[in-house]
Formats: sequence, structure tokens, C-alpha cells
Amino acid sequence: MITPENRPVPDLGPAPQRIAVDAETVRRMVGEQFPRWAGLPVRPVAHGGWDNFTFHVGDDLVARLPSAAEYALAVAKEQRWLPVLAPRLPLPVPVPLAAGKPGAGYPFPWSIQPWLDGRPASRDRIADPVRFAVDLAGFLAALQEVEAADGPQPGKHNWFRGATLRTYEPSAERALAALDGRIDAGLAREIWAAALSARWDGRDAWFHGDVAAGNLLLDDGELTAVIDFGTCGVGDPSCDTAIAWTLLTADGRRAFREHLAVDDGTWARGRGWALWKTLVSAARTDDEDAHRVLGEIFAEYRTGR
Repeated sequence: MITPENRPVPDLGPAPQRIAVDAETVRRMVGEQFPRWAGLPVRPVAHGGWDNFTFHVGDDLVARLPSAAEYALAVAKEQRWLPVLAPRLPLPVPVPLAAGKPGAGYPFPWSIQPWLDGRPASRDRIADPVRFAVDLAGFLAALQEVEAADGPQPGKHNWFRGATLRTYEPSAERALAALDGRIDAGLAREIWAAALSARWDGRDAWFHGDVAAGNLLLDDGELTAVIDFGTCGVGDPSCDTAIAWTLLTADGRRAFREHLAVDDGTWARGRGWALWKTLVSAARTDDEDAHRVLGEIFAEYRTGR
């Protein structure tokens, strides 16, 4: 019998081989495949992402083009499920308006979506950290309440978000080895072990999969939209709680946990997701923010606050 504890650990495989896409290619494909939008100016979106290239099409639309074959696996999923999820969520999400096909030398399926205005979240832009945390918890609670029976299980389409954290154990260990002597590696390993041992009851729920600052849009400091559902799916939703350590304040984190009604096991696994993401970032870039987040994770684990 397969249980959450004995499911096989997925193999992530080699890193995706990204391609380049320019505005002229997008302009040609829009003109050829969607004549109603032909002639609209096409320009890259500033900080347009890694998994997908994004381009403004006029003022109200955005073209979203996967940057590698692995990321293209999410296109059909977004086309299928975002129209189902959107009416059940309390904030706008980018429901696809059209499904693009390969063309003009570009090899993957792609989408046209409405442009959702707003500034990516950051600590200094959030007007009220507790209200932001409560609003985000309300969004994720609504997402988790959507019927999950037929939803997409973890797989290569979302890099196994919603599956076991053990999928990422090799990269966590590599990061810990690289950071040895620069962080409290012993404490990090203790937190990681606690996350791996925290049991999931196996009840599937919808999750976003990449609840990160860049995917949370603000207007006048308040949360107004959630974008980029490429890693969404159904499974263990603990990955969505990583934001509690990577963006929220201590007060916001407490409010977030309370309003999302997160149990101890899910919280421990979410802390593990946050730790993995931050260790990899700190090992790769050694930037100040990654070390700040590690400090948040360590302090909260020690004190429970």
C-alpha cells in the first residue's frame, strides 16, 4: 500500500535547457495566430520571470511563453484549471484568454492572459503586515477549499511541489555543504530533519506552489492579485506556507498561521520548504536577504514565534 510516507522520491532530472525569445518573435506569433490583436505593440515585461518569458501585448494583455520544454508542461494545466479556480478565489488571478501554438521558430505552447496591474510585494511596500498576512491566508484557504479530486498531481509540470520534501534533499545537502562555516549548519540540519519527519495525512488540497513576493501584487500596499500558477497542483499544501518565513514579519507570521489554521506538521514541513529555498539561494548568491530569512527561520524554530 502506498502511503504519504513510502511514496517513491521523484527524480528531478537535469536542469532545463532554456531558450531565448524576443519581442519580434512574439509580435509575429500574435499577428499570425490572433489577428484581433495584430498590430498591438509588444515589449518585454520588466523582471518578467525565469520559467516563462512575459511580454506586454498592448496595455491590457500579456503573452506568457515557457522558457524550456519542462516549463511548457504547465501551459495546458493553466488553460484547464485557472478558469475553474478563479471564480472560487477572493483575489484576481491570470485566467488565460487564448492558447498559443508553436510558431515563428518558437517551439512550445504559450498563453495570452490579461495584464494584472500591481507592484510585486516586498516588506517595505506592504502597508500593514498583519492585514497582508490575513488576506494572503484567506486566499490560500479559499484555494485549499476547491475540490481537489481531479486536480493535477505533483509531477514534472510543477517540479513535484505538493510531493515529499525528500525530492529536494540532495540540493539541500549541497547547499549546506557550501555554507558550512558561514551559517549554523547544525541547526539547519535539525530543522530540515524535523520537516522531513513531519507527517502529512495524505489528503490532497489545491496549492499555488510558488507563493513568493514576485507573485503577490500590491496596490497602495495591499494585496490585490496573485499570479503565476505554473507550479500549482493538488497534494500536500505545506509548500505554500514557506512565505511565512520568506516575506512575512513575526506578527504577520502568527496571524497567517492562525487564519489559515495550520497544524504543527504542516507548519514544520512549510518551514522545511522555506529552509530549502533559502539555503539554495544563500549558497548560490550569498545575498543579504537570504541570510536575513535564514535568521527568521532559525529564530522562529528556537522560540516558536
